[in-house]
Amino acid sequence: MEVQPVREQPDRERDVALALLKELGSAVIPQVRSNIHCLTIVGQIEGHMVLPPQNKTTRYEHILPQLVALEQHPDIEGVLLILNTVGGDVEAGLAIAEMVASLSKPTVSLVLGGGHSIGVPVAVAARYSFITETASMTIHPIRLAGLVIGVPQTWEYLEKMQDRVIRFVVKHSQIDEWRLREMMFRSGELARDIGTVLIGREAVECGLIDEVGGIGRAMAKLRELIDAARQQRPVPIQ
Repeated sequence: MEVQPVREQPDRERDVALALLKELGSAVIPQVRSNIHCLTIVGQIEGHMVLPPQNKTTRYEHILPQLVALEQHPDIEGVLLILNTVGGDVEAGLAIAEMVASLSKPTVSLVLGGGHSIGVPVAVAARYSFITETASMTIHPIRLAGLVIGVPQTWEYLEKMQDRVIRFVVKHSQIDEWRLREMMFRSGELARDIGTVLIGREAVECGLIDEVGGIGRAMAKLRELIDAARQQRPVPIQ
């Protein structure tokens, strides 16, 4: 009797489990149909310049199309924005912040770990913002790396960019402009630099962030905003 060779069939479930374990550190990811989409801003926000491969980055050319898709998706009713970022490219960060602020659907942001530098406008761009007790936010003036031409036009350009950031943060939070500028240019708190570090509740007390809370509170608030948005929709005429 001739024994036929057994052909090995690829085990798709095994391959998927190994891929999840390798990429996400988990063998099983629960599949839940939800009307809420989670968008993460982590590491350094990458703009027009490509950062070294060892840097953990969030590319704005990846985030902007996602925001456009979320705006159009009929099944997505709310967006949860999770931040743990050191900042990054100013124009890329402002582009993401403007897109988040202009979404017609409810948005809630949650700062975990850190929401530093240009991450501040992104955090306040949501309709309601949260920060955990141990998270921090660094507020400082715009910095430039590399060659700077020392002419008056350079400083005028920097001042205009700084004003763009300040106007956006003041418009989308409860902080006063004079208070924000004072924290930006405060000396003595940061080593070799000027600025202010806010920890958890301090960001709420100054009016920058709306509330101290974690993922549970953020999800509850987002569902609350979604329910309010549903009630405001016009009833279709039969």
